[in-house]
Amino acid sequence: MLQKLVIDKLEEIEKRFEEIEGLLAKEDVISDFNKYQSLLKERAKIEEIVDKFREYKRLLKEKEDLEEMVKEEQDEDLRSLAETELEDIQEKLEKVEFELKALLLPKDPNDEKNIIMEIRAGTGGEEAALFAADLFRMYLGYAQKKGWKVEIVSSNPTGLGGFKEIIFIVEGKGAYSRLKFESGVHRVQRVPITESSGRIHTSTATVAVLPEMEEIEVEIDPKDLRIETFRSGGAGGQHVNKTESGVRITHIPSGIVVQCQDERSQHQNREKAMKVLRARLYEYYQREKENEIASQRRQQVGTGERSEKIRTYNFPQRRVTDHRINYSSFQLEEVLSGELDEFIDRLILAEKEEQIKKLFEEVGATS
Repeated sequence: MLQKLVIDKLEEIEKRFEEIEGLLAKEDVISDFNKYQSLLKERAKIEEIVDKFREYKRLLKEKEDLEEMVKEEQDEDLRSLAETELEDIQEKLEKVEFELKALLLPKDPNDEKNIIMEIRAGTGGEEAALFAADLFRMYLGYAQKKGWKVEIVSSNPTGLGGFKEIIFIVEGKGAYSRLKFESGVHRVQRVPITESSGRIHTSTATVAVLPEMEEIEVEIDPKDLRIETFRSGGAGGQHVNKTESGVRITHIPSGIVVQCQDERSQHQNREKAMKVLRARLYEYYQREKENEIASQRRQQVGTGERSEKIRTYNFPQRRVTDHRINYSSFQLEEVLSGELDEFIDRLILAEKEEQIKKLFEEVGATS
């Protein structure tokens, strides 16, 4: 059963929903475009909660009727049938209760944003760089399955096809909400192609996921920037050697340095570098603010801490294990091709369960 404070809140939301429905039918509101649109948006924000609350109340009434039937029914067969239906209703009720609680949780304001992902080779030399390339292909595959666009900002490739570092933008609805759980240390266990004796090595790569910020969300004083240009290196033919299209931007107060050299145009490189800088500054200031109030970085399932080992990819056993939720899949090749939803869905559920537990502990303490 939901707590009284929660029921009161839901009834308040339902009452406001009915009020909006009435207002939207009035001529003076229909003729006022701005007011009408504002009410439509408000209704859309609470409609799912109201529908779920009404389903909850319907199931609760069915449960009460069945409990009465079990208590009073003399016919053994009918009572047994009612008891079976009661078990089914109880399961549905528990599911709807959880969904209602999840809907009442505050939304992460960054969930619908594009993201900037940074993958860096960790311990393991060339093998770590090859693993970083595998992770990039995994996220590229996942983005393609979701219909998202991927743009490389900068990369530092190695001779064997790995990456010491690669930074890229993922553009698509809900990109941050799905991929924010990928931040942390990823570990691989396999026989490297550079290993002649066939011994299994353990290497790592770090992943950072940052929400892309708009200019109005992160203010940057141009006086705080040092902007340099340089000749791009890597693939690109003669062009990269003859023009200074690469851009390096230093934010002097924080010491954050960003560079981009992937585009042929200096203007495009500067634009991409500024996107990365805004995202890094947002993270930098968020961490600073949270440190000031001595709070933990995020109340999420292992997101945001780059030092945390979050997942292991074990090639000999074809096993991928997420250590935060203690879940393993034996579909290693599929996961590395971008089949990540089985992990992401479980991580989202675990995060919601943790948030709900915390929120309703607080509700219990104040009731």
